[in-house]
Amino acid sequence: MIVLRQCYVPSMSATTTVCLSDEDRQLLARLVPEYGDQSNAIRQGIRRLAHEQEQREMLRSLLHDWEAESGPVDEDMVAEMRRQYYGQWSWTQACSSPSTAARHGFAHA
Repeated sequence: MIVLRQCYVPSMSATTTVCLSDEDRQLLARLVPEYGDQSNAIRQGIRRLAHEQEQREMLRSLLHDWEAESGPVDEDMVAEMRRQYYGQWSWTQACSSPSTAARHGFAHA
């Protein structure tokens, strides 16, 4: 069990208890060397999840606007956009390589 303190103001804090499975504890232990301690690793995970959720919401909004203006998005349209903007570059390559994804403005999954 991990107890987290949420510090909103230096004099005030709230405590959140998180029960982790053995697998989750092992994952957290792997992250600690990268992020310094358990709290920093958990904070980074929360921020990353929030950022990913924001990206999904932005994509949904973009697709909604696109469909409202141009009709339903179909695979042929996506393929044409890919050819027009990326030539022979493929989405699969971007998703399989963090550096390629970053160069093209995509977050690596």
